[in-house]
Amino acid sequence: MKIVAIETIRPRSHPNVLFVAVHSDDGTVGLGEAFFGAEAVESYLHSTAAPVLFAMNDPSPERAASALASYTGYAGAGVETRGNGAVDFALWDLLGKQAGKSLCELFGGPIRDTVPIYNTCAGPGYVSLSSRQRSSNWGLGSADDRPWEDLQAFLTEPARLARELLDEGIPGMKIWPFDLAAEASGGQSIAEADLRQGVAIFEAIRDEVGSDMEVMLELHGLWSRPAAEQIIHAVTPLRPYWVEDPVRPDGIDAMAALRANVDVRIAAGETVVGRRMFLPLLSRAAIDVATADAQWSGGLTEARKVASLADTFGVPVAPHDCTGPVTLACCLHLTQSQPNGLVQETVRAFLRTWYADFTTGLPAPADGRLSVTGAPGHGVALRPELDDERLAVRRRSEAA
Repeated sequence: MKIVAIETIRPRSHPNVLFVAVHSDDGTVGLGEAFFGAEAVESYLHSTAAPVLFAMNDPSPERAASALASYTGYAGAGVETRGNGAVDFALWDLLGKQAGKSLCELFGGPIRDTVPIYNTCAGPGYVSLSSRQRSSNWGLGSADDRPWEDLQAFLTEPARLARELLDEGIPGMKIWPFDLAAEASGGQSIAEADLRQGVAIFEAIRDEVGSDMEVMLELHGLWSRPAAEQIIHAVTPLRPYWVEDPVRPDGIDAMAALRANVDVRIAAGETVVGRRMFLPLLSRAAIDVATADAQWSGGLTEARKVASLADTFGVPVAPHDCTGPVTLACCLHLTQSQPNGLVQETVRAFLRTWYADFTTGLPAPADGRLSVTGAPGHGVALRPELDDERLAVRRRSEAA
């Protein structure tokens, strides 16, 4: 097999998203995806990755991952890593389509028939305009203007939102009520009023739905260790399912010290790149759940190794997805096929808006669970509407 063309599709309405179509000489097309800095990733794919792929014979995902490994930037989810992750998704999709099997089948078959989900409480416009994890990029809108504005809802109507999710059959929700306080103080300390305000959101959820709803607390790595510990101790009586990224996960000593001083599960990993970066967190018992991002880690080829490594330490994986429909599908194939797959992150505001606007073949949640569709590859395809240049910027490189 030879790769004869690489095509990128960048939707104009969502400039952080980049779809990547990898065309083989037998006419099969694999679909990949990158998120954040789409124009920079697009440039890398055409200028650097495409010539490497065109020169290869039978570019399997493992072989291509090795050939595309960058000399610099491999310790972070930079442009090269995100671009390579998009290619890896596409090559796995290509392989599955050629074999007539789903990725889950290629990975050895499902461990479980369905996977539990939780809802990350973002809105449809969350982190859609820039590559920053700041409130200025939250894309907040009014629930009166558009449905599923879950970020605004958890900030202002947490009880109503929790009840609505539970009535839908969604048994878990992730919220980040302390981020604005972190921006105000630089994450070095938290004012008592801000602490009480964030705790009150947790209390409202518990008062409404009790222990029927699992609540994950996201801290986005914005805090110093002492401040993070103060927040965690304050919410511990309210039984969070986990606290995610309380400090930057590359601060291994800080993560390990914090984990030793708190009585809740610590989750981390969406910005941790690959098994070599996960190893010190696992060996120091600094995390209880690995929330690896399969795309930002460089693709499923690396993410599967992360999951296996975590399993040797008795740590479950709960792959991150707040990024795109192809990533969600690929993560679900991973979670459903790994013995230590715990739960799959979803964003209902994305699934019901731009994920569905751009693609078909998405797995559909039912009773708080997801399952792969069984279609060959990862199962997701682009809608033909994206062929319209008014809706998407398309660029194509072809082998000589």
